Amino acid sequence: MSRRPARALGAVLVLPALLTGCFAGSPPAADDGADRLRLALNFPPVAALSPFSDDAVLASRMGVTETLVGLDDAGAPVPQLAESWTRPDDRTALLELRDGVVFQDGTALDADTVVGALEAAAAAGPAPRAISGVGLTARAVDADTVEVQAAAADPLLVQRLASPGLVVLSPAAYADPAAPDPVGTATGPFAITELTGDSTATLRANRAYWGGEPALDGVDVRFTADPGARTAGLRAGELDVAVNLPIAQLPSLTDLAVLSTPLPRLVGLFLDTADGPFADPGLRAAAARAVDPGPVVDGVYEGEAGRAVGFFDDGTLAGATRPTPQLPAPADPAGAAVRLATYSDRPELPEAAAVLAEQLRTAGFTVEVVVAEYATLEPALLDGTYDAVLGSRLYLGDTGDPVGYLATDLTCAGTYNIARLCDPGVDAAVAAAGALTDPVQRREQAARIEATVLGTAAFVPVLHERSRTGHAPGVTGLATDRFERRLVTADTAVGG
Repeated sequence: MSRRPARALGAVLVLPALLTGCFAGSPPAADDGADRLRLALNFPPVAALSPFSDDAVLASRMGVTETLVGLDDAGAPVPQLAESWTRPDDRTALLELRDGVVFQDGTALDADTVVGALEAAAAAGPAPRAISGVGLTARAVDADTVEVQAAAADPLLVQRLASPGLVVLSPAAYADPAAPDPVGTATGPFAITELTGDSTATLRANRAYWGGEPALDGVDVRFTADPGARTAGLRAGELDVAVNLPIAQLPSLTDLAVLSTPLPRLVGLFLDTADGPFADPGLRAAAARAVDPGPVVDGVYEGEAGRAVGFFDDGTLAGATRPTPQLPAPADPAGAAVRLATYSDRPELPEAAAVLAEQLRTAGFTVEVVVAEYATLEPALLDGTYDAVLGSRLYLGDTGDPVGYLATDLTCAGTYNIARLCDPGVDAAVAAAGALTDPVQRREQAARIEATVLGTAAFVPVLHERSRTGHAPGVTGLATDRFERRLVTADTAVGG
């Protein structure tokens, strides 16, 4: 699916006064008369917003930190702190830095500061996922040019620099090299002035921002894991923006707007090709033909998802031709017993599993559904304990590359190969695609490999998920980022 415009849902639900005050512990605004945004994010920071942790995306979404490059909707690199780049050879990138960038503490961005940031990331234990095992090195060619190298040929070297774990901070941030501090040391349109544990953050506008002066005076952030509390705060007028709203509560947001952004996140049915009933290609084909995504998309997800025809959405493949998969001849299920597992961490999955299980029963299978928390299930998902797994998978990861997903999830040596598919032809095609440097060619090959894998019926696509960000009607300028790395921008504003 390509990026789609924001969709407004109806008009405001007026709630009783008893809902007000549920965010009474929110950080106070620096100036009650200022234009400030009240934002609720869904994950609390676990490492004081260090970019070398899972907190990296939080600081990025708040508009605090920035990387050398960004990613467009198809996962191709676009300029950010680096204005341009060249690839003099297959393991090297030369990046020209943007002029006039100043860190929030007044330090100027130059090649030495970038090299220091990248060296700290490469030396971190563990290093950010995007560069783990890459052997990344960096050196200043001159004041405005940075050379970045990998230990071996790497077609994705520039894309790796878009990872939120590779943000560039001023030298003052690295007093503790293992846990850089982004408070007042980043380059984004907003600077953190106060971080209160894992509960709140207060931000001020960075008036010297290279991309133009921010429209807001600041942002008051609340980290709220409970989706019901985020929704209630938004409805009560105590929040201006809240992310990851539950689908079931969207109909109640009758006077608020919802940004529904397609994500590179796939929900589908993995069938164990190594053991059990689905070792038989004919039974896999029978299961694939039995699955109808429509009732899941329209019923369980209430239309807040896009029906999947393959692993990748149209935005990821960016116009690449998708061959039609050729399934094996179906066999008669004849009551074959199937254990179908899913996890409760994503609230829609258990209900979706129940719908698909009934479809398989109608086709002649005998189906048992197992539901548990993901952390409990993961080892069994990977070792073939279950015949089928309904899962949700982010398929572009840190680099925005579909070939990387295929290598990880669908090759003999893949580290997340739930279908336990081991096809030498698929492995050879993935290896050949991985050696390509042209992103268009990589996407074309990914589309061909997708058709080959779907033709084995090892995987049955169901839907592509969307993010759901609710906001007050007067809020404008939020980023609709399918990688969920950006949200608050210099253009974000509140008002009528």
